[in-house]
Amino acid sequence: MKKLLFMSLMAVCCLTTVSAQKTVVSQKNQTVFDVVEQMPEYPGGIAALFEYLMKNVKYPTDAEKQKIEGRVIATFIVETDGSISNIEVVKPMFPSLDAEAVRVLSGMPKWTPGRQNGKEVRVKYTVPISFNLK
Repeated sequence: MKKLLFMSLMAVCCLTTVSAQKTVVSQKNQTVFDVVEQMPEYPGGIAALFEYLMKNVKYPTDAEKQKIEGRVIATFIVETDGSISNIEVVKPMFPSLDAEAVRVLSGMPKWTPGRQNGKEVRVKYTVPISFNLK
């Protein structure tokens, strides 16, 4: 019985230590930069990013019927692993256009992360998405 209690206590201590280490690591990487030595990059560069947006943005039917055009400006964070998080519309245009911008941005492939002092860091990135009727 003592052996079982001791093993349980050891398991709890080990899990607590692992959890504490993850917390310290995640707290170190919480800084989000606006500008870094090497900015994050979409695979293939900025031209490939705009090509991705042109191919994947679908004009919402309600906005099309009302002939609403304009530019949605969104920001997001490129994480240290290249994934995208914290997508926000900072200049909204129309609810369905804003939602479409968020949808398309959330489906992007991983980026090459930004680097500062030789280390991968979190970087805030801003992208304009234009909605124009032809």
